[in-house]
Amino acid sequence: MRDRKDYDYYIFIDYSENLVGYNIIEQKKIDELLPKISKFKHYREHRNKKVYIKHISNTIKRENIKEFFKKIKIAEVKKNLELFTEVLEFVKSHDNCIIFLCIDDYQFKKFRRLLHLVDGENTDIKKESQLKKGTPEYQTSLVIDNLLNIERRKENK
Repeated sequence: MRDRKDYDYYIFIDYSENLVGYNIIEQKKIDELLPKISKFKHYREHRNKKVYIKHISNTIKRENIKEFFKKIKIAEVKKNLELFTEVLEFVKSHDNCIIFLCIDDYQFKKFRRLLHLVDGENTDIKKESQLKKGTPEYQTSLVIDNLLNIERRKENK
């Protein structure tokens, strides 16, 4: 695996029940973002999920978290192929860049096969479970995790 500073972009793809989403962030934005998301945790780790989601939702708005990302998209799971295609197009159009891509364990094999049709050379692909807790990559992956859970809870109301 490359050193963190070698990557030009980070892409995180995650699932939450009936939703799928991804976000793309430039390397240089991560250091600015990290202090603002230091309290982010995995949704499933909290006993009082409703209070946690409200707190995180307020933090996202107050700190303009979405502004750090080049792109964020959330859709229903039935549109996962559309989202995969968008990510693959991004990778293909940035073939001169080194990209770190983290994907939900459940979809890892399928997406890796698709990725090799487009590129594979300059992209390091990792399962979400391979991220080490406390690393910048892990912390940044929590943004899409929390955005998916906020969106899912809105839909369930």
